[in-house]
Amino acid sequence: MSRENLLALIQHQAERIALLEKQNAELGARVAKLEGQLAKNSSNSSKPPSSDGLKKAKPKSRRERGKRQSGGQAGHPGETLNMVDTPDEIVVHRVSSCRHCQHDLRGAVVKRVVRRQVFDLPPLRLHVSEHQAEVKVCGGCGRRSRALFPDGVNAPVQYGPKVLAHAAYLNSYHLIPAARVREWFADCVGQAVSEGVIERAVAQLAQAVAPSLDAIYDGLTRAAVVHCDETGLRINSGLHWLHTACTEALSYYTVHRKRGDEALLDAGVLPNCRGWAVHDGFKPYFGFKTVRHALCNAHHLRELQFAAEQYDATWAQAMQDLLLALKQQREAGELSAATLNALENRYDALLAHGFDAFPIQPRPPNSKKRVAQHPVTNLLIRLRDYRDAVLAFLHHPEVPFDNNLAERDLRMMKVKQKISGCFRTWAGAEVFAAVRSYLATARKQGLSMLRAAHLALLGSPFIPALPE
Repeated sequence: MSRENLLALIQHQAERIALLEKQNAELGARVAKLEGQLAKNSSNSSKPPSSDGLKKAKPKSRRERGKRQSGGQAGHPGETLNMVDTPDEIVVHRVSSCRHCQHDLRGAVVKRVVRRQVFDLPPLRLHVSEHQAEVKVCGGCGRRSRALFPDGVNAPVQYGPKVLAHAAYLNSYHLIPAARVREWFADCVGQAVSEGVIERAVAQLAQAVAPSLDAIYDGLTRAAVVHCDETGLRINSGLHWLHTACTEALSYYTVHRKRGDEALLDAGVLPNCRGWAVHDGFKPYFGFKTVRHALCNAHHLRELQFAAEQYDATWAQAMQDLLLALKQQREAGELSAATLNALENRYDALLAHGFDAFPIQPRPPNSKKRVAQHPVTNLLIRLRDYRDAVLAFLHHPEVPFDNNLAERDLRMMKVKQKISGCFRTWAGAEVFAAVRSYLATARKQGLSMLRAAHLALLGSPFIPALPE
């Protein structure tokens, strides 16, 4: 073989080895990505617990053990059943003879009474009120006059507002399907309310609570801190979105066909807020410049857990520990400027350590194409670029560590979809969002939701207390 042919063969082999090495690297990255997707669960990512399947990963609790015993804690008010002074019924059990010698005691003086009370439900039945309007003939003109029925008495036979309030409450808040609400009425009061009546009761309640929803919206725009989140909502098998904006005292739900900017603008809460917006880092939220942004650190803790488990990122475990320590110190009270500075320096040092292990891949020369970064690198970039939003809770006591308030408000919406699959119509989803906003707000403000539904159907909906 000539020298030229040998050199050509060596060049060909070198090119083939380089090609194989490139393919191997690409396949390795793809395998790592797929393994990462398979390794994600509800404890190390934003995936819901329902996606874990039957083999649910045992969650790693971040609570410190051994500090409190199980059961009620000191200072807890408790819910002990206490005797009442005026029972509805008194049943006297008399002593007729001595338990020891059988002497007759029927005429003896009662020395003391031992009381025991049993709390139970009376037999449930519908209360039927008949309204009779008199008809009289005028002796002067000979024409007939009939007395007027009260407002709300419109049909020869109808259900009253308390029945409708129960139906709407069970269906909308406790998520009991209409068919089972009908069974509840049949079993408990002996009258099977039709599914059509139940659906009309919910729609009627949604119309009646409009003044309350306006007040909730107004309160959210004036709140110092608003929590925001969104979740997928299926309507007639199509994917739509349910958005929530809430505080400790208010809940507001809106349904939209989109998830991002357009939906947030149409909902109207964030564009008119001037306080803090707490969210999970979804990019469209950052488009609103009139609010100050705070990120949910519960999301960060889960993503850091994934980085530590899947990629052996030692800095991620240290960052987890730091965030939890920051939370504890913030809850313990005010922090000095020196302490805050030291904690933030520790945060920055951990980020630098993370970038050393997972550096940002540069863009090739003369290329406008964005370079895909490692998942851990993306997390590091977010923690760096939105540092102030991540640590907002540290400098501002009114800002919470996480966005669990909004996530709790959305959690039951997923339960609703598990029960019913999806909403059949857009109007049905909007009705559900309106009723749920009203009832959830009533619950947060300490009012019985059943009472709130009854008031609304009487034409006087509960108006929530608003921030000053």
